[in-house]
Amino acid sequence: MGGSPAVSVPAPEKRRYKTSLTEYSVRNTTNAGPYADNLDVDAIIVGGGFSGIFMLKSLRERGFNAYIFEAGNDLGGTWRFNCYPGARVDSAVPIYEFSFPEVYEKWTWTTNYPDYKEIRLYFDYVDKVLNIKKNCSFQTVVTAANFDKDEGKWVVETADGRVSRAKFLILGSGFSAKRYIPDWPGIEKFQGFLQHSSFWPDEELDVKGKRCAVIGTGASGVQISQEWAPSAGKLTVFQRTPNLTLPMGKKPLSKEEQEYTKSLYPRLFEMRERSFAGFLYDYIEKNTFDDNPEEREAFYQSLWDRAGFAFWLANYKDLLYDGKANTEAYNFWAKKTRERITDAKKRDVLAPLEMPHYFGIKRPCLEQRYYEELDRDTVEVVDVSKNPIKEFDETGLILEDGTHYDLDFIAIATGFDITTGGMTQMGLKSIDSRELSSDWKVAANTYLGTTVAGYPNMFHMYGPHGPTLLSNGPSTVEVQGRWIADTITKMKRQGIKYINATEDATKTWKNHINELSDLTLMPTTRSTYMGGSVPGKAFEQVNYAGGIPKYKDEIREVLKTWKGFDVVMEETAQKEKETTNVKSQVMYDEGVSMDKEIGMAQRMTIGDSAA
Repeated sequence: MGGSPAVSVPAPEKRRYKTSLTEYSVRNTTNAGPYADNLDVDAIIVGGGFSGIFMLKSLRERGFNAYIFEAGNDLGGTWRFNCYPGARVDSAVPIYEFSFPEVYEKWTWTTNYPDYKEIRLYFDYVDKVLNIKKNCSFQTVVTAANFDKDEGKWVVETADGRVSRAKFLILGSGFSAKRYIPDWPGIEKFQGFLQHSSFWPDEELDVKGKRCAVIGTGASGVQISQEWAPSAGKLTVFQRTPNLTLPMGKKPLSKEEQEYTKSLYPRLFEMRERSFAGFLYDYIEKNTFDDNPEEREAFYQSLWDRAGFAFWLANYKDLLYDGKANTEAYNFWAKKTRERITDAKKRDVLAPLEMPHYFGIKRPCLEQRYYEELDRDTVEVVDVSKNPIKEFDETGLILEDGTHYDLDFIAIATGFDITTGGMTQMGLKSIDSRELSSDWKVAANTYLGTTVAGYPNMFHMYGPHGPTLLSNGPSTVEVQGRWIADTITKMKRQGIKYINATEDATKTWKNHINELSDLTLMPTTRSTYMGGSVPGKAFEQVNYAGGIPKYKDEIREVLKTWKGFDVVMEETAQKEKETTNVKSQVMYDEGVSMDKEIGMAQRMTIGDSAA
């Protein structure tokens, strides 16, 4: 990490790029506690990031025996892997943190947008306060899992050869657990440093004076590019689609100002669940053309000055729904961005006058001097939408037109098998012995964005069909996490063996996801919202596009009656229920007989009186 020595020439073991989480699997020799063979617990939680920690804390407090299986070597989830140059959050604190008072009361940040090093320190502090690690099995990669209906438990296999059992399987793997690396010919030949952004080594790399390349301009590509540009001898950025980035507005935070506002934190955490995307601002109750041009310009400028995601998520309420309104926002974005780029060619590639896609229907990322850094004479921006990468060789890469780039360092920032990939790579099998990876080849199907038909007692968080990529992570995690904890608690109280989402409920939810999406401009282009960029993957909405408040209300309503679930009772509970039903029927029958006798007596009395 920060104290590690910089290296100019990567060691041979670092040169070979990683492609799978299983490469991080290590057999722990203790064979005890969370590392025990034949572990049998109430719940296994996959992932040690925000989702996993929230679930472990919630279930432990309710008396359940739960363990986290984490592929990384420590807590933090994606932040243990995303340690590339410039890696930083895109949601400001305190919104991007747990709402636990025992954690935030004595924790302070150095900035409103922490980098990965500070986020790691935060997770270390979370463990110090909550003692999370005692229930964690690290470097543990789930490779297979199936549900035993007779036993009512999940049988979970891991890459280190262990087999564990749990009544509940909770997938906190999120949306970015499976990396996507295009199948470029010759990539294994390259003799310099080459790595995917999310499999980055902890050692700092010295790129001073070196020939560097960044492939991809998503959030990771933007952050690496602006970090490498000042020191690299030459930087080449290979861009397929312009990233419509927004100024981050990063600033230092003092301990005093944080202490001053902590009394408001409970209210702030409540407010983040009342906004569309889980932030402290929301779309205004006004359409774009309700204002005249001068008023619109002034409003757009106020959002721009506010920085962060305000221009995206605090804009006019028709931004994501009306093409003409959206174009107005894009034109303002292009004007503000083009002002920062002096090179005419780069200006047209990075911020074209003609909109490449509607603004905000691909998730923007936040930048710090990105355009100024790419405007350097030592930086070249290559449009690979017109001239794609053809292959690699020992010294660099070659484009379709034959252009060769000699390179020392290559950062692959091509993203992920987004949203669904984390779940489909685990070897999950349904009660009908179907592979989830096969079930979801045509399309992803869930119920409530938390469960999957055919996979009883399995829950997922910050994944397909939840608010996920349309939201701040911790906001959605806590909404879904409370629902899952309440569901498990209710099952225990009612003596339920397992619940299984029905096919009909799943179809209804899928239609709902599509209906919400079709109201927006999102289906107009392929994006992380619409299935991602992996070749052959379905073009479909994989997020709940109705906003967090609506989502929370809908999943809460279902919990009242188990609507949409098949419910199977524990044997003892079923017998008690049957006994209760028999007693109720006897009481009902006796009651009917008594009613008849009372009725006859009343009629006789009335008759006698009448007589």
